[in-house]
Amino acid sequence: MDRTETLLTAPAVTAPPAPPAPEPVPVAAEPPPPRPDPSWTRPALAVLLLATGVLYLWGLGASGWANSFYSAAAQAGAESWKAFFYGSSDAANSITVDKTPASLWLMALSVRIFGLNSWSILVPQALLGVATVGALYATVRRWYGPVAGLLAGAVLALTPVATLMFRFNNPDALLVLLLVLAAYATVRAVETAGTRWIVLAGALVGLGFLTKMLQAFLVVPVFAGVYLLAAPTGVGRRIRQLLLAGLGLVVAAGWWVAVVELVPASARPYIGGSQGNSILELTLGYNGLGRITGNEEGSVGGGRAGGGGPFSGQTGWLRMFDTEVGGQISWLLPAALILLVAGLVLAGRAPRTDRRRAGLLLWGGWLLVTGLIFSFMSGIFHAYYTVALAPAVGAVVGIGAVLLWRERAAAPGPVGAHEPGVPTEPVPGAATPGTWAGRRGLLATATLAAALAVTAWWSWRLLGRSPDWYPWLRTVVLVGGLAAAVLVVLAGRLPRRVVPVVLVLGAATALAGPAAYALQTAATPHTGSIPSAGPAVQGGFGPGRGGLPVGRMPAGAQFPGFPGGPNGQFPGGQLPGAPGGNQTGQNGGTGPALPGGSGQFPGLSTGVPGGLPGQATGGDGRAQGGGAMGGLLDSRAPSAELKALLERDAEDYTWMAATIGSNNASGYQLATGRPVMAIGGFNGSDPSPTLAQFQAYVADGRIHWFVGGGGFRANGGSSASQEIAAWVAETFESQTVDGVTVYDLSSGQEG
Repeated sequence: MDRTETLLTAPAVTAPPAPPAPEPVPVAAEPPPPRPDPSWTRPALAVLLLATGVLYLWGLGASGWANSFYSAAAQAGAESWKAFFYGSSDAANSITVDKTPASLWLMALSVRIFGLNSWSILVPQALLGVATVGALYATVRRWYGPVAGLLAGAVLALTPVATLMFRFNNPDALLVLLLVLAAYATVRAVETAGTRWIVLAGALVGLGFLTKMLQAFLVVPVFAGVYLLAAPTGVGRRIRQLLLAGLGLVVAAGWWVAVVELVPASARPYIGGSQGNSILELTLGYNGLGRITGNEEGSVGGGRAGGGGPFSGQTGWLRMFDTEVGGQISWLLPAALILLVAGLVLAGRAPRTDRRRAGLLLWGGWLLVTGLIFSFMSGIFHAYYTVALAPAVGAVVGIGAVLLWRERAAAPGPVGAHEPGVPTEPVPGAATPGTWAGRRGLLATATLAAALAVTAWWSWRLLGRSPDWYPWLRTVVLVGGLAAAVLVVLAGRLPRRVVPVVLVLGAATALAGPAAYALQTAATPHTGSIPSAGPAVQGGFGPGRGGLPVGRMPAGAQFPGFPGGPNGQFPGGQLPGAPGGNQTGQNGGTGPALPGGSGQFPGLSTGVPGGLPGQATGGDGRAQGGGAMGGLLDSRAPSAELKALLERDAEDYTWMAATIGSNNASGYQLATGRPVMAIGGFNGSDPSPTLAQFQAYVADGRIHWFVGGGGFRANGGSSASQEIAAWVAETFESQTVDGVTVYDLSSGQEG
């Protein structure tokens, strides 16, 4: 048998059976490798940032000192490094503002460099706004593309309360930027389970605490929860990394608190807003849990279920949509909630590390947690606080709109996944009518159209609250929005060149209402402690340009601890228990006033455009004459005669003058550049100084003048300011200059 035959007849050798193919391991639905952005991306971003800068900077100086409470502290910090560090109200360091001082540091440095004027105080805030829009774009773009980032940035920039606060000098501007940067760091940490990024996120939130205390911590459970869920590493390492992030937060927030607590009280200014000269008390009480519970000793009133306080509105589920708050933030809030739910449904049972779901949880959690706390907090709440929601609303709208538009690519029709001008990721798998993918696409299309229609309807409602303000606009927004919603449904049957027009129409109608409010806000000077965006509205205070909104308080409204009167005025238009002379209040009220006459607490009346209720403004936008509520909510600029009197021999005294309330003091301090002691801090209810301390200052020749007016006692707190005012009125001879009563404390003469 030859070799060939042997091979043919030999038994076949069979290979062992191949092992069964392993089951596919689920992996995260990561986005495809990054592709270069379309050529129009950078020009579009440049246009967005430039337009935002123009909106936030145009005519900025018209607001004068804006919130003079913080402007005076910036002026003090520019003159004294001690005042800079502590955030003192005056350069002689009698008392601090009632917040941690990070936002003041930026303004004080600007004043040191460029001098004291409204631009040096307000331009940093506007630049913070531009930076926030850019940071939000960068954060959203990383996972969802440039279209989502641009849409998120545009929504933020045009949110009326954002336009207001990035043109104002409250701490909220810096707080919002720090929180958006912390969200960016969290996103980067989730991508690679990077320890440095998550620690940086904690440190940025800690700096947020140094800006506005516990409000910065509202996002902490959201950021930590998203990282714990989605970071691509083991659970043990995730927990250890979060503990390190917590340490970074404590160090960034706590170093300043530790210094303040360890320095003897005699070597530092009094901690404004506290009753015990303690930053920890301020953190946990007046500016902390007290904002939630309403237990804020020494405050001027908070919200109450079913009624609300004079500065806080009514608590409840619909607080973000009510008359006082709705026009500030809620324009795209219904759409954001719809798109958030739809996006999470689309994510379905995605793997743990799915970025699409992680991003929605991060921004949606920020929106829901912060929004719910704002809605139900019983303490002091102001409508401008809602600027903290604006980045989350913008991000959810941008992300949700792009995700739904991509998903509609699965719907049957000739348009397909890639629309002109809307770069999207390819949608795997073909879809035909009747398949689950096809139904998802149709559902996404319907949801996107519904969100657009609801936005148009809600904008129509919000614009209707100001029926005399461009009444045609609400009709245009409603008709245009509903038409755009119908066209979105029909987009699959439209020519490709028409689809971009539909998208532009939808975005334009959705943003028309808030954009109009934002432009009106930018064109209006704002001063005082409680600014509001947009035109006056029916059924509420209406946004004002001074310390209180223009318009009367609702009938029956009361300040805690005081009897209510018609239209919210006190009986006689007076501050109960105030010593001093006699003066007629607004709304026809008459009664005793604080020393100085013009410092009475008047009944609130319809305001003069551009000023406080019943108060005109000067050419620079600053309030002239008596401040609203006796200087409680805004400053008063002294006349030339009064200014010359106060400045006489001012260099011989530690404090040129003293007066009740920080806002009352700030007007005189900003006008003269000299330290003015703010007796009792912001509300006049802090025990700083006590009567004995004040008498000692006077005996030592450290205070020249006492200026009447300002502040009142509410919700408990110290009565030291009333005791000081009474002692001054009984001990020293008064004189009246341009309607303001002043006392020369160096005279030693009894009245």
